[in-house]
Amino acid sequence: MNKTLINNLATGIVRWRWAVVIAFAALLALALTGVGKFRIAASADTLLVKDNKLYIQTQVAQQTFNPDEFILLAYEPREHDVFSDQTFSDLSRLQQEIKQIPRVESVTSILTVPLIDSADALSGQTDVSNLTWQKQRYSAARMKELVSGHPIFTDLLINRDNTATSIQIVFKPNPELVKIDQQITAIQAHLLNRKLSEEEQAQLEALKSQAEPLRAALTQTRKQEINQLNEITQPYNQRANTYLGGSYVVGQHLIDIIKSDLVIFGLAIALVVALLLAILFRRVKWVVFPLLSCGLSVTLTIGALGWADLRATVISANFVALQIILTLAVMIHMLGSYRYIAREHSDTEQHKRVELMLKDKLSPCFFASLTTSVGFAALLFSGLEPVISFGLMMLIAMIISQLVSLILFPALLALLPAGSEAQDYGFIRRLLRRSRLQTLNRPGLTIAGTALIFIVLSVGITRLNVENSFIDYFADDTQVHRELAYIDKEFGGTTALDIILTVTDKPDDPSLIISADSVNQLQLVQQAVTAFEATGSVTSLANFTALATQLNNGRPLTEYELTSIYYLLNEKVVNQLVGAYFSEQDQRLRIAIRVQDTTAGLDREQFLNNLRQDLASVGIAADHYQLTSLFVLYQDILSRLFDSQITTLGLVYIALGLVFLAIFRSLKVALIALLPNVLTTLAILGVIGWAGIPLDIMTITIAAIAMGIAVDDTLHFVHGYMAGLKEGGGQAKAAAEEAFKHSGLAILMTTTVIAVGFSLFGFSDFLPSVYFGLLTALAMIMALVADLTLLPALLNKLVATQSAPAQPQGDKANV
Repeated sequence: MNKTLINNLATGIVRWRWAVVIAFAALLALALTGVGKFRIAASADTLLVKDNKLYIQTQVAQQTFNPDEFILLAYEPREHDVFSDQTFSDLSRLQQEIKQIPRVESVTSILTVPLIDSADALSGQTDVSNLTWQKQRYSAARMKELVSGHPIFTDLLINRDNTATSIQIVFKPNPELVKIDQQITAIQAHLLNRKLSEEEQAQLEALKSQAEPLRAALTQTRKQEINQLNEITQPYNQRANTYLGGSYVVGQHLIDIIKSDLVIFGLAIALVVALLLAILFRRVKWVVFPLLSCGLSVTLTIGALGWADLRATVISANFVALQIILTLAVMIHMLGSYRYIAREHSDTEQHKRVELMLKDKLSPCFFASLTTSVGFAALLFSGLEPVISFGLMMLIAMIISQLVSLILFPALLALLPAGSEAQDYGFIRRLLRRSRLQTLNRPGLTIAGTALIFIVLSVGITRLNVENSFIDYFADDTQVHRELAYIDKEFGGTTALDIILTVTDKPDDPSLIISADSVNQLQLVQQAVTAFEATGSVTSLANFTALATQLNNGRPLTEYELTSIYYLLNEKVVNQLVGAYFSEQDQRLRIAIRVQDTTAGLDREQFLNNLRQDLASVGIAADHYQLTSLFVLYQDILSRLFDSQITTLGLVYIALGLVFLAIFRSLKVALIALLPNVLTTLAILGVIGWAGIPLDIMTITIAAIAMGIAVDDTLHFVHGYMAGLKEGGGQAKAAAEEAFKHSGLAILMTTTVIAVGFSLFGFSDFLPSVYFGLLTALAMIMALVADLTLLPALLNKLVATQSAPAQPQGDKANV
């Protein structure tokens, strides 16, 4: 940065300090109006690539078969049997209480479904809707006979071991929202074949805007409903375990976690940072003013995000804590310079001290923030929508943090009276001195030893994997993990996977709803799917035909008998027995599968590949079926992670290399500055591999973000080293002394604050946040080691023109 420009900026900020404060006060007032507009999003499309074709296909299929929005309430008796009067009494009362929730459309359990025990019931001579426990009051023994191993209700209303039952709670849809969603899907469906026109794109955006307040209201309603269900089940927990499951329950838990992480960890980090600042600087003003600036940065950012309608997702839930840490990192470097100036020039007035601080640190702090921004900017090319959104949010946050830390913070300092500064801790100075002497005395050994350690760690990259599940995102002792794991194991899986089959063999007789060949083919597909270890419940029209065969003494129904029964049964019973598995109008069949995420060694990619092979083996051509729903969408995300990691890191390396080259105007110095950070990112990926932690949409951001942050300290150190080299006539000793004295302490303090701040995420209930926090903290410590050992050793050996003899170990000079 031009020296004249720096001098003018430094003078201007100090001179116009009150104008700066007033300007930021005005910005704060504006931002506060946007804070109320800030939103949290946890829907499926926030985790996908924009205009994802698999997501669109899933939406189209859902509109065709119109599956219900439901929550599953599992009931596991502790001391009494599932088939007992106590269970039936509890289920009856639970159903009555649940029906009082305004949006509940129906409540289904083993007490309310038709329990058909003979083929005569399907002949049309019997009202099947009367064959329920509610109407017939079957005995416990008779219920066990009728329900155990039921082709349709097993894994949905009763588990395979007959130790737990469940209630399916179906909710009324919002007709207005359904209509808007249908219009949105109809427009998005064009993306399967072509790009949207400008008019269609405008219509799509308008429809999404109309849907937004309706979705927000629905989210709030769902939260209230889940709370009501928890209150309803509480009295029954004295004699039974109850569990809530369903995608909407998971979505609400994610929203709660995002809100919790935003507030709790933002405040926790602020408190811990305050304590660290008090310990490190021992002055009240160095606690109050940095935290005040951090709070202002966060408020301005939230306001800006609210106005821009950028929403926090699971990935960006930690942006508040992250911004506090990053804003503080810049201010610690500024304070380090200020305190050095205050001690060296104790008789200088406050305005002059701040001006000298700005002249010293404005340029390196600006470029340090720029390099951090490069790390976040690389996330824009990840190809994953939540990661892209996170990168964009953090770019906005970094711009605001730069303005606050480089303009407002110095202006506030200029308002303070000049005072004395506490001396640095002796043990810190001794630690830095030892590091400096080691790099001067044994540069070759330092380079070889440090590089070897980082390379060994990097080998773990070969062990990286992307296998993960929603259940694994939550700590074992959390309610959501217990609920998901239980329902996954006992009620046929958690993650939905649909196979949509196009009926190619149309019946010759137009009066038939489906041909016998199509039913046979459907049964073959269902048998193939059921054979997988990870397959939980599988439901389709084949379950209905299996029930009919079972009731018909093992003789399959003819296509004419099947058609007759289909039309004889009333609509409610057809929906209960066949449900959303057959579209007579479109001649499409749906096989609804739930995959058990808790299956040991589940390889989702291999599962889908094997499924496609099995479908081909039973004669289903690839263009005659679609795989849709959450399992496919989630696997699509996982499959992109490796490519995304390579892309983001590659861009970070190139961009930071170019920034270093522009700053130092030396290819050698730029490469030396880049090397420790490259080794750090490779090492942290290696640690992830060695630890067996799977890559997910949060852990893939660690390397790029850690490098973007850690490179700040590298820049400050190299800046100090090159200044010392210039003043010391090219001597390594003089350069190293200047770098360690001027930047070493600030680097150590910054890393301490950042590492401690990130490590607090280890207390989150959301495991991706735990991994993100702890691994980023570890990456920062690795970067600190590299910056204080490998980096000075490389500079001493390859850049300094005179490698003067190092000081002896007894040297008492300053850091």
